[in-house]
Amino acid sequence: MKVFSKQQLALRNGQDKPEIWVAYKGIIYDVSDSRLWRNGKHYEHWAGQDLTEELSDAPHTEKVFEKFEPIGQLA
Repeated sequence: MKVFSKQQLALRNGQDKPEIWVAYKGIIYDVSDSRLWRNGKHYEHWAGQDLTEELSDAPHTEKVFEKFEPIGQLA
């Protein structure tokens, strides 16, 4: 699996580049096709960053990431 830096992840925020990526527990997921991540925002969460710490505030579990393709690892 390809390794991406935090800076590379940050560019995939739905604004700077067309891809919308998020990281969770060191794995980067492509959420570009999710209607819930339009424009790089999902409720109070922003794409292009590691959401590991924020998941505890979400109404869902980490199983939500099973819907998305893992595309790389966070360096």
